[in-house]
Amino acid sequence: MAEKKTINDLLQDEVKDLYSAEKQLTKAIPKMARGSHDPSLKAAFAAHLKETEGQVARLEQIAGLLAMKPSGKKCEGMEGVIKEGAEALSEQGEETVLDLSLIGAGSRVEHYEMAGYMTAISLAQSMGSTQIVTLLKQSLAEEEAAEQKLRKIAAVLLKTARAAAAS
Repeated sequence: MAEKKTINDLLQDEVKDLYSAEKQLTKAIPKMARGSHDPSLKAAFAAHLKETEGQVARLEQIAGLLAMKPSGKKCEGMEGVIKEGAEALSEQGEETVLDLSLIGAGSRVEHYEMAGYMTAISLAQSMGSTQIVTLLKQSLAEEEAAEQKLRKIAAVLLKTARAAAAS
C-alpha cells in the first residue's frame, strides 16, 4: 500500500476508491434493474446507470486534473455492498417485498457513495481545487437524488404491500 504523505495523496486514493466503486456499479446496476418487478424501480435503476457512467467519466476528468490514473485500487467496501444486493436478487417471495429488498440494497450503495464523495469534496476544498470540488459535487448531488428517488418508490411499494397484506 502506498504511503499517504499529503492531502493530495489522500485525495488521489479517494478518487481511485470512488472510481473502482462506480466501475463495479456499472456492472451491478443492470442486474438490479433486471431483477426489479416494479416499472418505476426498473426505470430508476436504468436512469442511475446513465448517471453512474457520467460519474465514471467525471472521475477520469478529476484524475487528469490530479495527473494520476484513476485505476489501480479495488473498492472492497463497494464489493461487499454489491454482494448484499446480489443476495436480494436471489431471494424468493412476493414481488413488492422483493423490490423493497432491492431498494434497501440500492440505498446502502447510495449512502456508501455519498460518504466517499463527501470525503473527497472536503479534501479537494482544503487544497483549494475548485474545479475538482465542482465535479465531485455534481456526482454527490446525483447520488443524493437517486437515493431520494428510491425512498419515494419505497413509500409507494410499502403502501401496496400493506394493502395486499390487509386484504
